[in-house]
Amino acid sequence: MGDWVSDDYVMASYLVHQQAGDFYKKAQGIAVGLTVGSWTDLPAERQEQMKKHLGQVVSVEELGEDEAGNRKAILQIGYPVCNFTAEIPALLTTVFGKLSMDGMIKLVDLQFPESFVKQFPGPKYGIEGIRQRLGVYDRPLLMSIFKSCIGYETKTLAELFYQQAIGGVDLVKDDEIFFDDTYAPFERRIEACAKEAERAYSVTGKKVLYAANLTGPVTEIVEKAKRAVEAGASALLLNVLAYGYDVLHRLAGDPAVTVPIMAHPALSGAVYPAPQYGIRASVLLGKLMRMAGADFVLYPSAYGSVAMERTETLAIADELRMDAFALKRSFPVPSAGIHPALVPQLYEDLGNDQIVNAGGGIHGHPDGSAAGGRAFVAAIEAVLKGRTLAEAATESDELAKALQLWGGK
Repeated sequence: MGDWVSDDYVMASYLVHQQAGDFYKKAQGIAVGLTVGSWTDLPAERQEQMKKHLGQVVSVEELGEDEAGNRKAILQIGYPVCNFTAEIPALLTTVFGKLSMDGMIKLVDLQFPESFVKQFPGPKYGIEGIRQRLGVYDRPLLMSIFKSCIGYETKTLAELFYQQAIGGVDLVKDDEIFFDDTYAPFERRIEACAKEAERAYSVTGKKVLYAANLTGPVTEIVEKAKRAVEAGASALLLNVLAYGYDVLHRLAGDPAVTVPIMAHPALSGAVYPAPQYGIRASVLLGKLMRMAGADFVLYPSAYGSVAMERTETLAIADELRMDAFALKRSFPVPSAGIHPALVPQLYEDLGNDQIVNAGGGIHGHPDGSAAGGRAFVAAIEAVLKGRTLAEAATESDELAKALQLWGGK
């Protein structure tokens, strides 16, 4: 979370493309325009009064031209912390609100003073706390997704949960599009899945967390989360960009919300992919999610149908797991297109402290969801023992069938 050492400023880094013009003048315009509005026209007495609110140009680094002939540069601007309150909406509105509409400019990094970060909750449990809850310390965790949820009654969803749980997963999450709970009311569904988690534990000896999707009017989300905890919820899922970082902040900071929170990346693809616009994924899905309180953060993997560049996925994971002031570390959850044959690559990229997350990679197994889970368990065990998947498949029929379907060695 940064090399910026001043307790008085947040530093924003921007990648700027433009055909012509002075980059330093551009940076000065940003520093003044997004803080005090104007400077040289102010009387000396007013300048002295406003000095502590004035943005500062930290550096301007020109980077040559892109393929289209646009000149490009990294501009670093310091924003006085006293200009905004300790909320991510206030921060983003200041450093990239109207600026996001000012041509080819992308917010690529934010660096914070420790005094500012301390005002955010960070993950309530983080990697270590979640491992403690599950009693699992020496391997990646495994998660599956409810991919059939809309229109299903509570009894059916509970049975689907059980099938996933006995397959050996550590977590099951709702699909992020599960909003209409007419057939499976929220609290009743949580209670039913909690019972199935206990039933599965009696068979496998493994605890399983269930992340229920928080939905509804934003003014009711925190109270709904508290009801979920009372009903026996073991985790919660939130579409953070749709509901807002501040909702995550308030959930994580509420002492009555005593379960870990999972952040879904829905809508993020409208913000990070363009090289010349938006906000870099490691800021959007890494740094800010962790500050606001996400214990787990889903993001597109580098391997699936909704792929992100590998360097970007690793940068997100770095932001979630690096030493950063007093914040706990968040679990990275690369998602989309994950199947058992990818486990060696995932482990090479991220090691133990990750969650292997699969939807179709579990439910698409020829022998059903429980078998799909066991195929992943066998793949993870093989990687930890330094064995190839082909070797492990001689002892696991589930893994053998998964490799036949999806490939792998």
